Amino acid sequence: MQYNCIENVLVVQKMAQTEDFEQIDINSFFDDSSRNQDVSEKAEMLNKKQKLLFSQIMPEIKKIDPPKYYNFQSRLDDLEALAQAMARFPSLLERHELVGGERTPTSLIDSLIDHQDMGDTTLQLPSKAILGKSLLVSKIHTFSSMAKYIRHVPELEKYYKPFENETVLSMFSLLIEDVYLNLIRDTTQPVEYRREWALSLLLLWEHWNDHASEDVAPVLQSVWTARRRLAPAFGTMMGTSELLLISMQMDEQWISFIKQKMGDQGVTQAMEEFLFGISYEQISTLRKILREKGIPAIGRDEVSKFLGEHVKADAGLDYRDFYSLYTIRRDNARSRTRMHLEGPHKTLEDYFIQFVTEKNKEKQNNDTFAKS
Repeated sequence: MQYNCIENVLVVQKMAQTEDFEQIDINSFFDDSSRNQDVSEKAEMLNKKQKLLFSQIMPEIKKIDPPKYYNFQSRLDDLEALAQAMARFPSLLERHELVGGERTPTSLIDSLIDHQDMGDTTLQLPSKAILGKSLLVSKIHTFSSMAKYIRHVPELEKYYKPFENETVLSMFSLLIEDVYLNLIRDTTQPVEYRREWALSLLLLWEHWNDHASEDVAPVLQSVWTARRRLAPAFGTMMGTSELLLISMQMDEQWISFIKQKMGDQGVTQAMEEFLFGISYEQISTLRKILREKGIPAIGRDEVSKFLGEHVKADAGLDYRDFYSLYTIRRDNARSRTRMHLEGPHKTLEDYFIQFVTEKNKEKQNNDTFAKS
């Protein structure tokens, strides 16, 4: 039922973008909540790829290390129980008569678009979204624990990379939720884009499995890996050579992003923060200090000394480092926006996903024009 509803939403959105059609209230496409009170289908805690991985590895762990097998099985049972609890909450993709009144996907999207409070939105988000996020974080910890265990068991080493990939991909689902919320709040963006991001957010909250994660995650992960290994010199602070080296290793989508958006001051500043691992304010201070002292370049290990404060300009390849530094850049960007300060008001991830959305929209429009 949910997937039919999703298709109807997308159809109505496309119709609304075409002058030949009238806008239609999408509420008419959704079933009455009375038909959806019982959860007849078992919630899916793992996707197909994850199920296959666990079905392959768990029997092997049981043979090699029974106590560890029972530990992991207990964790999976707990995750399953959490998934079933989440499934009992009303779907975000259907019409429901709730205690506070009627709720539809349209009303949820409208609420996301209209609500512009820059503070924490936790208490304004649907309960299912919060519970689903808890499930996702628990899954990330489980995949990560499994990967760490496998890495030290020669017989299971072939499973290490698949579990590591699932850990990172799940982390990106968490990150992309933040990006969607950031972009939805951006009133400078076209309303049709903001509504599209809001719909994508509903789909993410419903399943915590997002196509954008699969498309964007490999690119950002590769950029992160290259950024870690290139160890840029803090001289001009532009990182031109590092950026070129990164771009040479990337796919066409990233190269197009660099070519078309690096002239945008906000994108350039966000890229500098990403590359150097310090804030725009710290970059500005360090640039001034180096200029005054006549020093052409320094390494990452010297940044703290010149700034006179401890900064983590270096970071490992661990997914937690990626997410932690992203949240720092995100919070800084939000603060600059709220206080009308100079510097990037979005993260590099915001700019990149916005660019991907723009290109997808252009392709849709061109395809529509070609068929007409």
